Amino acid sequence: MGSHSSEVRDGMRIDWDVPIPMDDGVVLRADVYRPVAEGRHPVIMTHGPYAKGLAFQEGYPGMWGPLSTKYPDVTAGSSNRYQNWETVDPEKWVPEGYACVRVDSRGAGRSPGLLDIFSPRETEDYRACIEWAGTRPWSSGKVGLLGISYYAVNQWQVAALRPPHLAAICPWEGASDLYREFARHGGILNTFTSVWYPAQVASVQHGVGERGARNPNTGEFVAGPGTRLEPELAALRTDAPAELLSRPLDEAYYRERSPELEKITVPVLSATNWAHHLHTRGGFEGYARVGSADKWLEVHGLEHFAEFYTDYGVALQKRFFGHFLKGEDTGWDLQPPVQLNVRHVDGAFERRPEREWPLARTRWTELQLNAGALTMGEEAAREEASADFDAAGDGLTFTTEPFPEDAEITGPAAARLHIASTTTDADLFLTLRVLDPDGADVTFVSGLDPAGVVGAGWLRASHRATDPERSLPHRPWHTHDRPQPLTPGEVVALDVEIWPTSVVVPAGHRVALTVTGRDFELPGDGPWPSTYGVPMKGHGIFLHNDPDDRPSEVFAGTTTLVSGPAHPSHLLLPFVPRNARPAG
Repeated sequence: MGSHSSEVRDGMRIDWDVPIPMDDGVVLRADVYRPVAEGRHPVIMTHGPYAKGLAFQEGYPGMWGPLSTKYPDVTAGSSNRYQNWETVDPEKWVPEGYACVRVDSRGAGRSPGLLDIFSPRETEDYRACIEWAGTRPWSSGKVGLLGISYYAVNQWQVAALRPPHLAAICPWEGASDLYREFARHGGILNTFTSVWYPAQVASVQHGVGERGARNPNTGEFVAGPGTRLEPELAALRTDAPAELLSRPLDEAYYRERSPELEKITVPVLSATNWAHHLHTRGGFEGYARVGSADKWLEVHGLEHFAEFYTDYGVALQKRFFGHFLKGEDTGWDLQPPVQLNVRHVDGAFERRPEREWPLARTRWTELQLNAGALTMGEEAAREEASADFDAAGDGLTFTTEPFPEDAEITGPAAARLHIASTTTDADLFLTLRVLDPDGADVTFVSGLDPAGVVGAGWLRASHRATDPERSLPHRPWHTHDRPQPLTPGEVVALDVEIWPTSVVVPAGHRVALTVTGRDFELPGDGPWPSTYGVPMKGHGIFLHNDPDDRPSEVFAGTTTLVSGPAHPSHLLLPFVPRNARPAG
């Protein structure tokens, strides 16, 4: 099965490139960090395509620099020699008696085979790796999963297969529905994969070899051994961006890559971010739908990766896994089912325990849209009105009156819009905004944008069909199983999901809803920060501008929004009384 090595360094026993055979003969490779002393230890595992040997500092310097500077607790107490993108730092876990296992998934890093992200084969591999780790002489037999993004998405996937040695999972900001959260927002292609896949996955495909980085701890190629020509590599990976573009409906491809959350029964700590347009929804949906008797939800803000590495996040993770993997008295039995970090406009967070999600004391409020005045409020519109907008332009913005007192909006939101189009389809982009007394946007550090919007929702009009059994007033469930083209000029009703958000709106501020036919952009001339060459103007790099998915002859027409007694268009918001907080 090839060579692997073992050494003691920095207070750990490290086994490099340990072979893990799969049932079809492919051998995956893992790095194992464990205590030097003999014994059986609970396992913290990740499995994925980002190359276990790629140093965070080298592979992602644009993220590592701000993270390590802005949050000094991230690097404190560690040599940081083993930092790896979106996985735990073993120097903070091994001293407490854990074995940390990082596995390169099939076709990535040091593991050969066909690279096919989120595929059933990859999930089966993960299950085999969990069982392998649970039966090693150095393992206690209890395996926990902990990681961000990809390493969270595939936790939901593999946990639904119920590996016997899986004891607990903590998916930290990870999608749980490949179609609705990762690939197609409201049926509209999210172009993230076309940017992310070449930069972060194909760049460390097994066989990149000498064209890629070296592991600073071993000197080995992170995506080797061996170096293949690009045509050979292309034949050994699926074309993920092309797959998503070619599959506009929620078909078997997406279903077999999205877990049946109800089958998950192990303890779950679902941690999610208020503002990540790939992962926010997945954390809430995962928490709500898993079959686990023991489940918790934590919601935070800031950058996508920040709180995973800070003392706040690490302490939460250790309390959870200490309880379920080690049987320690960590106080987790007193942990509230829901822990929120409610956002304030000055960038501060209000940490608050809750009993449920959505909050039972929510005052669900319909703000009626007036297309004539471009206002919204609780009073129903008395007359019919309409407003046209260029689908390729700035759209329409509806605003409330200034709030007379502070008001909290925390929870999922939705809108019912009555629209018509001059073409056979229309894409709707809904942006929830808070405007200060001068009319300027209040923005937040979001998952991948230093000035993110407050909330967002999307829907392709031809995908307006909903499943009444799965839909809720605050979370319509679109089937995305058949197109329903528009008849030009004919008004139809659309129920649009707006992903969960949180903000305390101060007195004197307004709430606004902007409806556009393209990605919303914050007003102003920038300069705008960019990631992988994509300028970020409020939505990070999660854009919807593929011309093949959105041909101009269909999606660049004129859209009409209608309001009034016969066409009541409204925004449903989750107001939370500030004077009726639950006990801790």
